[in-house]
Amino acid sequence: MQTIRVDTPSARYSVFAGSGLIRSLAPRIERAVGPLPRRVFVLTSPEIWALWGEKFLASFAEPPIALFLPAGERYKTLSNLERLCREMARAGADRGSLVIAFGGGVVGDVGGFLASVYMRGIPYVQVPTTLLAQVDSSVGGKTAVDLPEGKNLVGAFYQPRAVFADIEVLATLPGRELRAGLMESVKSGIIRDRALVRYMEEHVAEVLAGDPKALEHVIASTIRIKAGVVSRDEREAGERMILNLGHTVGHALEQATGYRLLLHGEAVGWGMIAALRVAQQRRTVTTAQAERLERLIQAYGPLPRLKLSPAKVLAAAAGDKKNLSGIRRFVLPVGIGDAGVVEDVSQQELEAALRFTLARAALAEQ
Repeated sequence: MQTIRVDTPSARYSVFAGSGLIRSLAPRIERAVGPLPRRVFVLTSPEIWALWGEKFLASFAEPPIALFLPAGERYKTLSNLERLCREMARAGADRGSLVIAFGGGVVGDVGGFLASVYMRGIPYVQVPTTLLAQVDSSVGGKTAVDLPEGKNLVGAFYQPRAVFADIEVLATLPGRELRAGLMESVKSGIIRDRALVRYMEEHVAEVLAGDPKALEHVIASTIRIKAGVVSRDEREAGERMILNLGHTVGHALEQATGYRLLLHGEAVGWGMIAALRVAQQRRTVTTAQAERLERLIQAYGPLPRLKLSPAKVLAAAAGDKKNLSGIRRFVLPVGIGDAGVVEDVSQQELEAALRFTLARAALAEQ
């Protein structure tokens, strides 16, 4: 097991990455957080609970009260948040209660936001079950639900007390979900760690086959990158923005397709290709670097085929929450292993990058 510390102005906690963690979860939580309270709630999806619920419960003397949220971005809503708050209230939740978010990114986002608003804030623990959630959304305290007008527009920065990333649970993860999660690791290498880029180039077969050693290396490396950035910029005032490489276009693609066609990591993959195109035109990366990084992105694909108009994606991007006072903020790679935030990407530049990316996406494998 590897332990990565996250130290922010509002909280200090550990991320534990290894195999078999959920089999002894209760004592691990007590060592990391303190004695379990009288009321413990676990928010999960029916699918995850059916696969892993028995092993999850094995170490608890008193079983947590289960709350359920269906898998899928379309369930990240205020109406579901209200339903969960009311279920907790009826079950006697108080300020001393604990929420455990046991699932993928949607469960983690909603579980964290639920904990942040219930009685003005109660403790929570993240136990992510997808690779994407393990390397990205479970770390850093960004919690939210969506609105019809855009993704993650209602939320809070609220740090967990601990994160337990159990590599064992990835064994039941569909291959498409695994590949989508690896897009965040590719992103992390591009923005902060050229050694991770090289490792992922050299070990494609082992990583995609689910080799535990290869996955642990990629997961721990990715978490360390995010933990370091979050520790220096908890509330996305500056450096943390670089974690959004590929997300401006990625979120717009998700919205433009109704959150039904693309997994988040797949959308980010296409978004990174668009960002590489802008960076190449601005000469912050060379043509050779852009082509190398696109090959890496595609190696962990295939990314799904898309047939969209640039105008539709541009309209969705206009509501991106990273925009500030009408200025579009965009993350661009600077070589390999570095990135920066720019505020002067024009509508014409973005449209040209979208035309390039969507032309590729229209010819992609199904």
